[in-house]
Amino acid sequence: MSTENEGNAVPPAPSAPPVPMASPTASPQGHAPEGNAPTAPLPPVPQETPAAPGGSWPPPQATPAYGDGGAGGPGAGWGASYQQPAPKPRSGRGGLVAAVLVAALVAGGLGGGLGYTLAKDRDDRGSTTVSSDSSATQVKRAPGTIAGVAARALPSTVTIEAESNNGEGGTGTGFVFDTQGHIVTNNHVVAEAVDGGKLTATFPNGRKYDAEIVGHAQGYDVAVVKLKNAPSDLKPLALGDSDKVAVGDETIAIGAPFGLSNTVTTGIISAKNRPVASSDGSSSSKASYMSALQTDASINPGNSGGPLLDASGAVIGINSAIQSTGSGGFGSGQSGSIGLGFAIPINQAKYVAQQLIKTGKPVYAKIGASVSLEDSGDGAQITDQGTGGSAAVESGGPADKAGLKPGDVITKLDDHVIDSGPTLIGEIWTHEPGDKVTITYKRGGQEHTAQLTLAAREGDS
Repeated sequence: MSTENEGNAVPPAPSAPPVPMASPTASPQGHAPEGNAPTAPLPPVPQETPAAPGGSWPPPQATPAYGDGGAGGPGAGWGASYQQPAPKPRSGRGGLVAAVLVAALVAGGLGGGLGYTLAKDRDDRGSTTVSSDSSATQVKRAPGTIAGVAARALPSTVTIEAESNNGEGGTGTGFVFDTQGHIVTNNHVVAEAVDGGKLTATFPNGRKYDAEIVGHAQGYDVAVVKLKNAPSDLKPLALGDSDKVAVGDETIAIGAPFGLSNTVTTGIISAKNRPVASSDGSSSSKASYMSALQTDASINPGNSGGPLLDASGAVIGINSAIQSTGSGGFGSGQSGSIGLGFAIPINQAKYVAQQLIKTGKPVYAKIGASVSLEDSGDGAQITDQGTGGSAAVESGGPADKAGLKPGDVITKLDDHVIDSGPTLIGEIWTHEPGDKVTITYKRGGQEHTAQLTLAAREGDS
């Protein structure tokens, strides 16, 4: 994934789908003129007080936000800033609580340096020319092979370099979304260039273009950039249907791990609906939440923002985060792949990208209630109070109309098990405002259900 914020793993989630995952804003990386500076391991997601609906997103103190609230009270409203609870022993189907190592897949100078070293070693050994019979036929591979899929997809992927005004930045990946020059990637890949920085996109054939940010969504960790003077021969990658993906399906990931552009790796879909929350741990970081596709295709810093393809070559996800051990790789102190990669489902990413192209701002679905971000494993509990002493259940909001009250514990959203506040947020954000969902909750030991229509919140703040 190209969001390479590999830092600290997020605590596992209790009895709901595992929760490894993503990466939000990329942490500053040392600028490397010709390569990418190594990405330092990310600290744990900042813990803050939950937020309540109606608050600004992200919440005060630059804490990651969920839906529509800030921080406050013993818990945070989904839509509030993300608190990374301490890991707890769990029972049942434990998952990685809303937090996987932010796969800060924004590789820094290490990639370039490593690539140079590899090339130099080859040169030092000398070259050997092997003559071939002129009558030999060129090898041809069927379109359905991995080599065939890679040959078709690579020309539509780009290596993105983002640089801030102070020279800090990193490298990630993106792919062609349409013929107008829009490129889809992760928010954390372009974060350094948001406030007037420099952004470039390089195709496998060496063509390099300056680019500008059209819109970015910190909560979804999706961004859209547009090539300046885009060529007329762009070929958008075909988009698949992530809802129809099955565990065991073959996957192909493309990216620039540690700066090694145009790298192709393969694997399978290891799991679906993994609740994942990520942050680079910096004071200004904001958490991203997703119900991710898990893959064992090798994903490393620099892969962030790149496409995760199915066997036919259709995009089914955006590589965004990894769970890894704390040990660094290549002497950089940055962790690498251990076969636990996470991608934003393309159905969600497509919706977000279209909103960003249309208005420049993301739109989030919300229920209008503040929930605790503690990883109890029992569900997402609506807090007694929201941000700054406001009501935990937004007056007139979806939760209020459905009859939900402080103290209620949400255990399911439709047929998806909810084991924590972050898991609930990720599931809500897989929907669009206006969608009708069924909430299962417990009150006084009794189980109840309620139907509600999701409301909308525009923008990240």
